[in-house]
Amino acid sequence: MLRELGGVATRAVLVAATSRLDVDRALESGAIVVPARGRYALPAADEAVAAAHARSGVLSLTSAALHHGWAVKTVPEQPHIAVSRGRKAPRGGWGPVQVHYADIDPADLAGIATGKVLTLLQCLRSLPYDEALAVADSALRADDVSALRQAAALARGRGAARVRAVARDARAEAANPFESCLRAIANQVPGLEVVPQVLIRSVTPWCRPDLVDGRLRMILEADSFAWHGDRQALARDAKRYNLLVADGWLVLRFTWEDVMFDPDYVRSVLEAVVARIAGRPIVSDSRSGAA
Repeated sequence: MLRELGGVATRAVLVAATSRLDVDRALESGAIVVPARGRYALPAADEAVAAAHARSGVLSLTSAALHHGWAVKTVPEQPHIAVSRGRKAPRGGWGPVQVHYADIDPADLAGIATGKVLTLLQCLRSLPYDEALAVADSALRADDVSALRQAAALARGRGAARVRAVARDARAEAANPFESCLRAIANQVPGLEVVPQVLIRSVTPWCRPDLVDGRLRMILEADSFAWHGDRQALARDAKRYNLLVADGWLVLRFTWEDVMFDPDYVRSVLEAVVARIAGRPIVSDSRSGAA
């Protein structure tokens, strides 16, 4: 569950997705760790810090993002570590890490990791769009708004436009990287303009689907078995989806595996549905509104 949540989560979120007993047992067994107060992570977080210290380097990219408490699309199997340019690899190589050569100003460091602004600059410039958007969304959820704004303002040279574009697309409302990555796919479909967590008042009870295009009256749901895996949740969701369809909404549901590992399938479905809707008159949506 912690991997699906992006490698880091609060206790409240993790307990809601599993149970207090599961979380306590995982802590006792060392399956998860507490890198900072109120934050739970995979053991890889502590291992990454140890690897950076051992190589006299600093955490960078998604390893630094995790260190700052931001969720990522995929927890790196080998930590990203930055070392000074010109450093020679030790005899036997660097070992099981991904090494990046860079001369980093001490002012751009935060302990054993690149600082928040530099981490965002590197992630938004270097990572694929969906991974970059997941990090940017998470930074906003963590209330690191100023860091994201600074990163966008400081971006220069190659990749600067990309940094600003991802920062502009970022939304704090995205609950986790799963939703961020689904939105990243949707953002690349012409004619589709989705907004996360829009309040729909035209059904009872009111609801906030994961992604909504009010103009096309389309709803995209990021369906995780961990959140919808019991009979009560299944019954609640079935009723909600039926009410939305009866109200004139088209509801599309995508699994975590589809979004993370088969984005071409997700995009092809979205493109086909948008093309089909384009052949019909668009109904003006006056009964939904952003919260």
